[in-house]
Amino acid sequence: MERIRALIADDEPVAREGIRVLLEDDPEIEVVGECADGREAARSILELKPDLVFLDIQMPEMDGFSVIADVGPGEMPVIIFVTAYDQYALRAFDVAAIDYLLKPFDDERFNRSVNRAKEQIRRGEVGQLSRRLIELLESTSQGTSPPPSAGTHLQRIMLKTAGRVTFLKVDDIDWIEADGDYVKLHVGSDHHLIRDTMKNLERQLDPSRFARIHRSIIVNLDRIKELHPYFHGDYMVILKNGTELKLSRGRRRTLEQRLGRSL
Repeated sequence: MERIRALIADDEPVAREGIRVLLEDDPEIEVVGECADGREAARSILELKPDLVFLDIQMPEMDGFSVIADVGPGEMPVIIFVTAYDQYALRAFDVAAIDYLLKPFDDERFNRSVNRAKEQIRRGEVGQLSRRLIELLESTSQGTSPPPSAGTHLQRIMLKTAGRVTFLKVDDIDWIEADGDYVKLHVGSDHHLIRDTMKNLERQLDPSRFARIHRSIIVNLDRIKELHPYFHGDYMVILKNGTELKLSRGRRRTLEQRLGRSL
């Protein structure tokens, strides 16, 4: 049987590498190209004519929906959407029977999506896919995307360490701080840098487990040991490992509510 030709379109090099590594052991799939932005993805789909594309939703130049609109639903191959952003219409994907991977995903979820895609390709269901894509484009353009569904909070974060792709459990993070164009994840005596914003990361974290205590600090609520009065009505958050973090006055009430007690 001819191998399935796959294209990977994601602006994050680590994400592209992670997908490529997971596909390397699949004898039925051949990766024919990688793209770092939407325009390149649209051009490569038309030129390479892959059977399957892993399409990131949010990319520079064009997002995933714009790529579909530019190429045309009738010309699109089978798609597995890839996204780190819960606010996109995950339920709409379900309704349209279009598969997606919510970053960070595990091997089992990835393999399940790939197997579904293989079945679609073997059965020649691209025509049905085109109709579903049109419905999806219409629902997103009309702003009917539902709010994030329960249970879709970030569980793991993909890291690239010494040339290897690893996964960090969100529960293992003690606290997070802004560091220029990056965020620094503090885990015990170690830390990891990832390219992201505090606002985006906060939106993906479970609010029952993580709280923003300063414009540049997010803390794992389970790691908080005590709160100490500071100067002029301010407080310091003391973690179980002894780390001291400043609590913004304007965020004090929210933290009290999260912790379920008053100062």
